[in-house]
Parts: sequence; C-alpha cells; structure tokens
Amino acid sequence: MSDALTLLQNHGQATITYLQEALVRQTDAPPRLLQAMDYSLRAGGKRLRPALVLECFNACGGSAVGSYPSALAAAGAMELIHTFSLVHDDLPAMDDDDLRRGRPTNHKVFGEAMAILAGDAMTTLAFELIAVDAEARLVGPMVAELARQTGPVGMIGGQVLDMDSENQALALPDLQRIHRMKTGALLMASCRLGALAGGADQNKVQAMGDFGRYLGLAFQIVDDLLDVISTAEQMGKATGKDADRGKNTYPILLGLEPARLQAQQQLATALKILDSFGSPADGLRSLAKFVVERSN
Repeated sequence: MSDALTLLQNHGQATITYLQEALVRQTDAPPRLLQAMDYSLRAGGKRLRPALVLECFNACGGSAVGSYPSALAAAGAMELIHTFSLVHDDLPAMDDDDLRRGRPTNHKVFGEAMAILAGDAMTTLAFELIAVDAEARLVGPMVAELARQTGPVGMIGGQVLDMDSENQALALPDLQRIHRMKTGALLMASCRLGALAGGADQNKVQAMGDFGRYLGLAFQIVDDLLDVISTAEQMGKATGKDADRGKNTYPILLGLEPARLQAQQQLATALKILDSFGSPADGLRSLAKFVVERSN
C-alpha cells in the first residue's frame, strides 16, 4: 500500500499545484467565490481520480508519445468534477452533511448559495482547463468523454437513480447499475482520459475504460462497507447514514462478507484487464489494490 500512497501523494500534489495556478488565472472572478472553490479543493482526500488519469497516461506509454499537459489538464478536470459533486452532495437538499474530509462542509462555511455556485464554477472550470490546456486534437474527444460520464447517463444520472431508489428493495443488477453510473463513471472517465492523453489507440482506451468501470464498482462496495464498519474520525465524514436514509448498499443487500467477496471479484477482473499492459501498469495495480484495502 505504501507504493499507492506515494503515487497518490505525488500525483495529488501535481494536480493541486496545477489547480492553484488555474484559480490564479481567474483574475476577474469574485474573491469569495475563489475562496469557496479553493476551500474544498484543498480539503485533502485521496486524489484517486487524477492519479488514475496520470497512471493510465504512463501505462499507455505517454512519456514517450503522449501529451503530459493534456493529461494534467484532464487530472485537474477530474478533481474539479469530483469536488463539485461532493460540495453539492453535502447540501441540505441532498445528503445534508456537516463534515467532509474532517472539516466543516462548504455550505457550513460559505453558506448554501455560495456552495452551489462554487460547485457550478468548478464544473465549468473543468471544461475550460481541457479546452485551453490540452492538445488541440484531444480537446473534442476529452470534452465529450468528460461530459458524458459526468452528465445524465453518468454520475449525475446515477445520483438521481440512487435518490429515487431510497426505501425500495433493489435487485443486485439494479444496484450495480446505479453504482456504475454514480461512482464508476468518473473512474472510467479518468482512465479513458489518461489513455487518450497517452496516445493510446481505441482498443487500449476501451481497455482502460473497462478497468476503471470494474474498479469503480469495487470502490463503491468498499465505500458501502466502510460506512458500516468505520468511525467518523476514520472517514472524515459522518458514517452509518446509508441505512438511516433507506439507501440500497451492498452490505444491506448481500451482507458484510458477501459484499467483501464482491469487491475482491471486481478487483480481480480489473487487474486481469491490465495484463496486456505489462509492467508500465504496475502503478495502476497498486492503486487498484489500495482501493479495496483502504480504511477510509
């Protein structure tokens, strides 16, 4: 796990430095809006999505034939989209959480209206970074990928399905569909964007996307498990709220041990996909194992 933590730290630092520079470029923006954005972007977290972008870039031979500025723009965009989703999820109209990453949530510090606007601004900035900083030939495919996996058939659509299914008994395929969209879509997009920046052909882009899709399911299963077995101190946010809200989760549907087995099965499938990439994908293997073994 130490290798994964090093990767997360290094890629996370490169991404947050890039995002700080991007905020500085917003010279005409209201200072309080930038403060609200910066507050959540600097709150810590694993920075898994930008790390996946940059490791998929490496695994596809990006250092030799790819465009690192495009990969870094994609990494920054993914962190912006993920952070926006957390800021909005925490709002009273959604999950109504007071704590995120061990700190008061954005709306508790800046107010609900500013939290909404900060999330909106992070979304639009994500697309601006790709449009301005990525290689011109990659802008169209990257923007299309990010929009699709963020929007109605991706993360946002998955969030709607998740809310609509509260207090209803779902079958396993229905729960998997929700989590493929709500969580898996952004992990899949991270992997595909990294592959695109790395100059991968369509087959490799597809393979990296499949890796991210299975990893996303593993991530969500572990997240569900941690909500049951971890403390708020460990997680940096409230725990035990899924059952209180009548949410469908893997532990509730399957039980703790079968849920753990499901996570391991998804991990094994994800790792198998990396076989054809050889040793350049070792960083991705470390990150994938970390996703299942993590404690927060």
